[in-house]
Amino acid sequence: MAYKYAIALTGSIATGKSTVASLLALNGMRVIDADTISHEILDASTEWVRETFGNEYLLGTKVNRARLGEYIFSHPQAKETLEEYLHPKIKSEIQKRSEKQDSFKFPYLIDIPLFFENGNYDIKESVVVYTPKEVQLERFMKRNGYSKEESLKRIASQLPIDDKKERATWVIDNSKNLKHLQNEVENFVEKIKEIYL
Repeated sequence: MAYKYAIALTGSIATGKSTVASLLALNGMRVIDADTISHEILDASTEWVRETFGNEYLLGTKVNRARLGEYIFSHPQAKETLEEYLHPKIKSEIQKRSEKQDSFKFPYLIDIPLFFENGNYDIKESVVVYTPKEVQLERFMKRNGYSKEESLKRIASQLPIDDKKERATWVIDNSKNLKHLQNEVENFVEKIKEIYL
């Protein structure tokens, strides 16, 4: 059975989830990354992308993810088409990797950006990377170079971060600097070890 020892790692755009995933791995935790899997599947689906969306969304032998992302964010129907194609494939791959991780009988993380939004995974415990809304907006604009309006639109496409915080088993606070975040991650890893070792 998949997901027996799984903990969902989630957050929202620009809350620092990727940084936390890297720090967790550095602290000896195993992480399955849904985004990486989705990129692998998308890059292996160039033919489907060409047939569905057109040649302009390809960059050589790969999918031009930035361009496709811009298009699907402003075209809900296209977003739905892409998700209907990708999600079952991503889920199947995550399940396969999860079964392998379960055999070690120790917790591991599955980095799932839309864990609460989609409710696709039967995972009991979750950890949310939390950043206050105003910090999230500031970081997103700085990182992506989008306007405030476009940034707010992207952030609004996900469940509010405060709702996720309420629903999480654990919270890793990323409202300050990197040193603080490292401490938060180390404390979380210690808690997990205390429970399972």
